[in-house]
Amino acid sequence: MDGKETKPPLASPPGPPGAGGPDRIRWKDDDVEAGLPGHHGGPPALARTQSYGSLSIHSVRSNSGIDPSAALPIQYRTISIDIEDYNRKGQIAKKAQKAATTDLADLEWHTVSVDEVVRRLTTSLQQGLSQDQVKRRISKHGRNSPSPPETHRIKQAIGYFFKGFGSVLLVGSILVFIAWKPLGQPPAPANLALAIVLLAVFFIQAAFNMWQDWSSSRVMASIKNMIPEECLLIRDGVQVSTVAADIVPGDVLLIKAGNKLPADVRFTQVSSDTKFDRSILTGESVPLTATVNCTDKNYLETKNIGLQGTHCSSGTCTGVVVSTGNRTVFGRIAKLTNEPKKGLTTLEREVLNFVYVICSIMFAMILLVVILWAAWLRKSHPGWINVPTLIVDCVSVAVAFIPEGLPIALTASLTISANKMKKHKVLCKSLKTVETLGSVSVICSDKTGTLTENKMIVTDCAIACEVMTAQGVRDTLIAERNTIGELAGNAIDQLRAVAGLCNAGEFDAATRHLPLALRKIHGDATDQAILRFAENLGSVSEVKRCWTTKFNLAFNSKNKFMIKVSGMTHPDGLDIALAKGTAAIFEPGDMLLTIKGAPDILLDRCKNYTGSSGVTLNLSASAREKIERIKDEWSAQGRRVLLLAHKAISRSAIKSSPSSSGFETEMVEQARSGLTLVGLVAIVDPPREEIPGVIKTLRGAGIRIFMVTGDFALTAQAIARECGIITTPNHLVANIAGLSREPMAEKSEKGNHTPSEVGDAELPTSIVLTGPDLMALNDAQWDRLATAYTEVVFARTTPEQKLRIVRELQARGHVVGMTGDGVNDAPALRAADIGIAIGGGSDIAVEAADMVLLESFSSIVEAVRYGRTMFDNLKKTIAYLLPAGSFSEFWPVMTNVALGVPQILSSFLMIIICCFTDCLAATALAYETPEADVLMRPPRKVGVDRLVDWKLIVQSYGFLGVLETVASFSMSYWYLERNGIPFSALWFSFGNLPDTIDPEYYAQKLNEASSIYFVTLVVMQWFNLLAVRTRRLSIFQHPPLFNRATRNYYLFPAILFALVMAFFWLYIPALQTALGTAEVPVEHWFLPMSFGLGILLFDEGRKFLVRTWPRGFIGRIAW
Repeated sequence: MDGKETKPPLASPPGPPGAGGPDRIRWKDDDVEAGLPGHHGGPPALARTQSYGSLSIHSVRSNSGIDPSAALPIQYRTISIDIEDYNRKGQIAKKAQKAATTDLADLEWHTVSVDEVVRRLTTSLQQGLSQDQVKRRISKHGRNSPSPPETHRIKQAIGYFFKGFGSVLLVGSILVFIAWKPLGQPPAPANLALAIVLLAVFFIQAAFNMWQDWSSSRVMASIKNMIPEECLLIRDGVQVSTVAADIVPGDVLLIKAGNKLPADVRFTQVSSDTKFDRSILTGESVPLTATVNCTDKNYLETKNIGLQGTHCSSGTCTGVVVSTGNRTVFGRIAKLTNEPKKGLTTLEREVLNFVYVICSIMFAMILLVVILWAAWLRKSHPGWINVPTLIVDCVSVAVAFIPEGLPIALTASLTISANKMKKHKVLCKSLKTVETLGSVSVICSDKTGTLTENKMIVTDCAIACEVMTAQGVRDTLIAERNTIGELAGNAIDQLRAVAGLCNAGEFDAATRHLPLALRKIHGDATDQAILRFAENLGSVSEVKRCWTTKFNLAFNSKNKFMIKVSGMTHPDGLDIALAKGTAAIFEPGDMLLTIKGAPDILLDRCKNYTGSSGVTLNLSASAREKIERIKDEWSAQGRRVLLLAHKAISRSAIKSSPSSSGFETEMVEQARSGLTLVGLVAIVDPPREEIPGVIKTLRGAGIRIFMVTGDFALTAQAIARECGIITTPNHLVANIAGLSREPMAEKSEKGNHTPSEVGDAELPTSIVLTGPDLMALNDAQWDRLATAYTEVVFARTTPEQKLRIVRELQARGHVVGMTGDGVNDAPALRAADIGIAIGGGSDIAVEAADMVLLESFSSIVEAVRYGRTMFDNLKKTIAYLLPAGSFSEFWPVMTNVALGVPQILSSFLMIIICCFTDCLAATALAYETPEADVLMRPPRKVGVDRLVDWKLIVQSYGFLGVLETVASFSMSYWYLERNGIPFSALWFSFGNLPDTIDPEYYAQKLNEASSIYFVTLVVMQWFNLLAVRTRRLSIFQHPPLFNRATRNYYLFPAILFALVMAFFWLYIPALQTALGTAEVPVEHWFLPMSFGLGILLFDEGRKFLVRTWPRGFIGRIAW
């Protein structure tokens, strides 16, 4: 083997140990906080029971009553300043906010010592609280949950009545009541009935809104309960997982990176790199370092208090809960604030814009009717339309144009979509989430835990440049432990020691009796894999017994390594952890630095390596080349590679005390050079079985999948190929050299390109870029990357680079979805159009995301499917409501005013169509299942593909509306013609009938003709309902019956309900007299069916043309 045995120096001029308070986790022989003697060999061991979280605080995630980010930023900063004013001037606050400030200023948890905190709360840092204490404190302090926000019942009730079209209905009802009396001479019973029905619809809509609000609240409550709310505590001397609501003051809380604090906490132990992100409260983006000692008299500014709702962005720490529920800072302020108002989502704005357009047309038409009456009819034909009739005509125009069923269908559609996604284990936090899903064009996916199983296993290791399998190294150790073999020294033991010591994982005490593969480990997936590997080589607890932790720097995605510095507590540890030469000169005050991390970061810091016999050899160029080759080979096979190293540090070389803040800087500097490479390990995290199919489906939906990972480029490329993200041969995969720095030719609009529109064959497909590559890209290269490449992998990326990727894609017109589960993913999750977290991920990721996949990444297919389906179903609802409920009702009023013919459809029957016969059918469309091609279409372009566009208007008014209007007019006037009332006698008659027509006979036949117009519309709408179920597919491809995937049983009860309503209003004699309705001859029930069948056949022909020639004229104007 290359190299010469070396012995690292362990001597340097001695320096006095530094002094300092216990502001970092520096485990010593004595436990200062508790005043108890420490255990030999490390911190006191805790007996453990089965727990349900890996040192995670799943405390308040999505279940807090008020979102702090929406409610607190201004109030928090104001209170922080006010406390300083109070401490400085001693003024008594006059307002409620200042009253809370006074309460906070009186708190002393941050100024008293840790011992005093423990004494006041009657707790123990080692034992925690007992179950009896917990029960008593829950009774005294209540559960750890904020009081529900104050509900404004009156405002809420008013909203039930007047949101949607409630105000129009109420005003219309009042006006018609006035037209009945006192203006009606004599009062017309039909006007009274119309007014009553309008008022009834007003109350029915309010009742539905009330029910919908209750139903939605119940759905959201059940969804929130699907996310566990657990945190890790010490109670009765063991680690237990507990729901956040059961935390009480005095509980000892264990916190790690990614956790969200469930209560206010006084820190008792913190690692050197512990930092908390308070941006959710203060707006400050820079995380603050946590300390044990007080740094500010202001309770809100001191760094030894962790505030509820803040996140631990790095490190690990322990704290004592000092405030819960309404007594936390957040709870105190929340009591002074109202529930934050929720702004309109883009979908709600789009619906609102549609309503504005419809209402604008409605008011314009009403104004036209009034002008025609005032300027012409009132003078030329004074007996034709009087004031009561004018009022009823204006209300009729309003009723005709407003689709009263739309608000009901909209809210029903949202609730249905939420329920369907819940069944597929998808949590949508807001309406924005659902609507955005239909337009996502790029999904940037994290690798570990998202595309892969996050069940890491060490498969291979390399010691002294010799590669062995994980099982092979164990067999070698067993076979040669008592012999003189190639690896008979302690080379394997040194690897076991570094793997066990430099590890944040810890076995759950309750599962220690189980086989190694079944034992539960608290820690992330990487630490779990390495800890199992180390335990497989020998007892890790034996190693830890001989060493005590003095300093710990947790792994983070920026440094890409973890450091642990240990002091010797038993000489047995020397033969295990160090080479014999080094162990011989290692003294009790010396320290052992162990480090593990990315080889590309750590290899250059290594000066030596451990040889096959356990001796320390010089790391020559040839040995370095062999190690690089092993790393590249493993990376190319999709394995994650970690380097394990150590360094013995003489006590004379240490200038700072382990308890001082300078110790961290000194240890980080020590880790920059002089390391001894102990070995490499290869870790496999296999892709989830369903991922290739998911990627293929999403790509077919026109969505590009970009992998964004911190792994090596070779590893990322290999995993991407296994997942199906990269499909081209390796020699065709481009790199940064393939991105020209010259500006792109203006061939197509940026951001509008998708694979579905151009075709994969025309595109250069795959490219792999690294984090350093990203920093060098100019705008032209980003343009080319965003438009030309469909298979993109970003490797060795930092959180800042992930954020940049999202923003660069958004700047080029893409709607970006970002998936992730780690702390480092949170900034990009927040910035993305839709952040998608994995349910088992960190609290920061879940909090930052808009949507949570509770089981696996495969759920995203259903989420996209139902996101697009919801938008489609709303378009279908509008396409169904507009022909009969708007267009066909308007023309009877306009022809009555402008052409002098009788109003062939009564205003009362207009209301019946809008609010009864059509409404239930429109709601039934919300239950439509996704069309088979919903995931074969390109994503919706925000701002271009509108909910209601000119194509939908052409379909509803120019095609269906015209057909239904012409058929209904024809049926009515044909019936009058057959009964001796020719159309020529009505044209421009303005009520002046020929003497040959009896007025009573005319009125009776007119009522019958109005009922025929009504029945014609109702029957034709049945066929329209079947036609608008699909936008492109035939009814035979998407049948409403007999096919489980496409059936919608709600359509037929809706049709039956419309039939019952028609019989109810037309065939009851008492209603006929009062409302001016009449029985309809039987042939006029069956003739409209032929017209309706014609609509269905015409639409089937249109869909056939769209499917056959999608780029033809009919395809381009298809809605």
